[in-house]
Amino acid sequence: MTPDEKGTIAEAMITAAALKLRVPVLRPVNDGTRYDLVFVLRDGFTRIQCKWARLIGDVVVVRCYSCRRGRDGLMRRTYTADEVDAFAAYCPDLDQCYYLPLHLFPDRKQVQLRVRPAQNNQASGINWAEDFDFAATLQRLVGP
Repeated sequence: MTPDEKGTIAEAMITAAALKLRVPVLRPVNDGTRYDLVFVLRDGFTRIQCKWARLIGDVVVVRCYSCRRGRDGLMRRTYTADEVDAFAAYCPDLDQCYYLPLHLFPDRKQVQLRVRPAQNNQASGINWAEDFDFAATLQRLVGP
């Protein structure tokens, strides 16, 4: 699949997951924005950048940057708080969506979400996938 096809699938799966939770979802009219969707949450509008996430071993890898080809080659650009409020990631290997607020991962190029304990028993500094489960996270943010 092409990156555009993966992005379209991720956006559709994330939209469906949000709608199942009764979260209003808005889409920008133009494609020139750094965010893909807007969720209407208890605190107001939240700009969402949708990502396709791969399962590599026991870790879901969410890339927190965009790539474009320029005359100098591949250009990567991370997202800022002026552009997006959160990442929503879809992992097709697990058929699971995740919600990652940007303020928890500022200036990160990628976030790794562990689905099973590390073989070396490391426990500190781990982002557990279940802590960023889409439904569990968004239900706390949805208004009454």
